[in-house]
Amino acid sequence: MRRSANRAKATRPAGQTRTHPAARRQTLLIVHASELLTLRRQGDRPRTGETMRDLSIIYDGAVLVRSGRVQAVGETSEIARRYGRAVHTIDATGKVVMPGIVDPHTHAAFAGSRHEEVAMKAEGLSYAEIAARGGGILKTVRDTRAASREVLAASTRRRLDGMLRSGTTTVEVKSGYGLTVESELLILQVINDLARAHPIGVVPTFMGAHAIPPEYNGRPDAYVDLLLDSMIPAVARSGTARFCDVWVEDGYFTADHARRIFTAAKKVGMAAKLHADELSDTGGAALAADIGATSADHLVHASDDGLRAMAEAGVVAVLLPGASFGSRIPYADARRIIQAGVPVALGTDCSPASWTESMQWILALAAHYLGMRPDEAITAATANAAHAIGLGKEIGTIEPGKQADLLVVDVPTHGHLGYRVASNHVETVIKAGRIVVDRTASC
Repeated sequence: MRRSANRAKATRPAGQTRTHPAARRQTLLIVHASELLTLRRQGDRPRTGETMRDLSIIYDGAVLVRSGRVQAVGETSEIARRYGRAVHTIDATGKVVMPGIVDPHTHAAFAGSRHEEVAMKAEGLSYAEIAARGGGILKTVRDTRAASREVLAASTRRRLDGMLRSGTTTVEVKSGYGLTVESELLILQVINDLARAHPIGVVPTFMGAHAIPPEYNGRPDAYVDLLLDSMIPAVARSGTARFCDVWVEDGYFTADHARRIFTAAKKVGMAAKLHADELSDTGGAALAADIGATSADHLVHASDDGLRAMAEAGVVAVLLPGASFGSRIPYADARRIIQAGVPVALGTDCSPASWTESMQWILALAAHYLGMRPDEAITAATANAAHAIGLGKEIGTIEPGKQADLLVVDVPTHGHLGYRVASNHVETVIKAGRIVVDRTASC
């Protein structure tokens, strides 16, 4: 059934968290949400412990959007009485309205695929054994180096399209499949071009320290020197990355390597994110706390001492159940991490090894396999995920003054988001006050 004829045409706001100029001319009113999940609370810190369960729900809720920002939230009777002359109204009767989902950890800029590894995993090969046969990260490095800029941009754009359709309104995208100065810059330039052109908000991360490239096999220190002397300065000059990420793991980069890389990156204005303790306990959680990282991600094998250090330092833990699913490794124990006082976020880890564009599926995995409640998973995918990419003051909650990144979800209550799997329940996606996905238009 079609909505009223005054439905605004979907347009594309440009850039990471900037409001598209056209959005300033539109006023939007959403009414009669069965549950309006505002997640608003005092303070701008990420949620920890039991506060992750507080979604600050308004029943029969309404949101007013003007100039790309949230102007008012409350019960429909009050908001409609005060602002009922909005240019465009969405009736969300029987549906959940919530903040746009934030995906704080992806490797979405790549070429090719690694579909053949599914059969290898079925035969019992481990991550290391697959890499030894020519698979893994270096397989994607070969494919990405060989791809043209146009092919890389088109394939990455398709993945962003899928993310947006399933409710992700802001996504972090890493480089890391080039591992030369020229190819890493090219990947970051593609990510930045898409940040300007695509409706989804994009946060770029430099990850030249993703793996040791084949030309430096057996010479990791020499490759780290290349990162320090050439790559980081070149990325800084280009202004194409907000964060620097390093994979600290046996066979990749040591904690000492990471400390040197992060020291250089911080000097040129890049904040730190860290792949930590995924395959073994390498002290990544403690390192993240020590260097003041914005987030430490994976944390399947993080020690209790490392988690306590993260809690004291306020480092966000980004858990990636899709990576565990795709690589057939254990899942992180979210209950243990939450009880340690660490703020928990969720991400897809969208990559050739765990190719998913749906944070809705990640919410379900978290509820079924990580020991998270649905309300905690929603907080982890919105407010806390925003803090994991340094945007907690701008997105992730629905409250006056924040950017209007909103979803209308065709479920009667938020508990369905951790309960139902393998379906897209998002009906309408609003980015910076503009409708960018409308699945009701063809009804």
